[in-house]
Amino acid sequence: MSTATLTSKGQITIPVDVRNALKLVSGDRVEFVQIAPDRYEFVTATVEVTALKGMFGTATQKVTVEDMNAAIAKRGAASR
Repeated sequence: MSTATLTSKGQITIPVDVRNALKLVSGDRVEFVQIAPDRYEFVTATVEVTALKGMFGTATQKVTVEDMNAAIAKRGAASR
């Protein structure tokens, strides 16, 4: 198990074995996701957009850019 110490400025250094396992490099973003009271999960927030392909399966219907723009405009007008 890897450990780190919190500095007076609220900073930690991520141990090298954790950085390597998560393939983190300088400038990468990470998130702390609460999974239960007093329990957080540390996850990388830097993902290539191509890694998201297929995440939701294949589309059930085709939507044009014009349809998307109309839906955005309708939703925006409804929120006012």
